[in-house]
Amino acid sequence: YVVATLKIRAETREKFLAGARAVIAGTVKETGCVSYELHQSVLDPERYVFVERWEERSNLDAHFHAPHFKVWRAVGADCIIDRKIEIIHADKIEKL
Repeated sequence: YVVATLKIRAETREKFLAGARAVIAGTVKETGCVSYELHQSVLDPERYVFVERWEERSNLDAHFHAPHFKVWRAVGADCIIDRKIEIIHADKIEKL
């Protein structure tokens, strides 16, 4: 699993959501993607959490090089002000 917690600039919400929709649409078609979901905090409207599930770490690594993910990184650079990414394994949690 990957849990990515993101804090965005309020004024970039529409741009962020448009980018998120695009990266989700591309990612769910990737080999090894079991699920890729975005959730918004009920307490903080500028906090979002991606919850991802991948069959293998190699699938996740390939995801980082996918064209739609590169576009997403550019969108994120404009919108995201803070992020915490954790990769959860059966025996450990890896922080990026």
